[in-house]
Amino acid sequence: MSPPLSLSRFVFLAATLAAAPALAHPHVWVTAKAEIVFSSEGKVTGIQHAWTFDPAYSAYVTQGLDRNNDGALTPDELQELAKVNTESLVDYGYFTVLKAGGAKQAFDAPRDYGMSFDKGQATLKFLLPLKAPASAGKAVALEIYDPTYFVAFSLDEGADAVTLANAPQGCATTVSRPKPPDASQQQKLSEAFFEALTAAQNFGAGFANRAIVACP
Repeated sequence: MSPPLSLSRFVFLAATLAAAPALAHPHVWVTAKAEIVFSSEGKVTGIQHAWTFDPAYSAYVTQGLDRNNDGALTPDELQELAKVNTESLVDYGYFTVLKAGGAKQAFDAPRDYGMSFDKGQATLKFLLPLKAPASAGKAVALEIYDPTYFVAFSLDEGADAVTLANAPQGCATTVSRPKPPDASQQQKLSEAFFEALTAAQNFGAGFANRAIVACP
């Protein structure tokens, strides 16, 4: 028996890379929103992610998932894809770095995942919990990016790009977005360029989206 279609097509990134010609990076574009979740004691407990994929990738990854052929993709029809994609994120460090009081935090397995499809774009939502609640201290720093720059993340342009849930009174958020590569930089971002990189070089950090939460 062949595996479910969602399993055979991709574990989040690989199928797009295999299907794509040798083009410059990135291959996938994601518009991101994040909510930093606090406990009643004022500690950070997790991040609620919402990632909306570009139309081309959305169309590719959802091929054949409209099981009842009604022309609409429901969360139920996308749930298996959401499960596979979310579980695979551990291999990419969840594309997320969180530091509390300057200390990098470890994440537990994502939960409460699901996908929706609207206006030609798929959105993946999931809660990324911390292994242990972290004191906010003087500041909490969140970064969202792909170290390999295979995926280009950009925070939503709205005021709700990064929000706080149950945060202590007086906490304030400052958001910074990366500048996209200019034409001359883009010409250099060939497959050969990225094949020569090592994981330690963390090239994608130069295109990280950042949010700093300062609490009194």
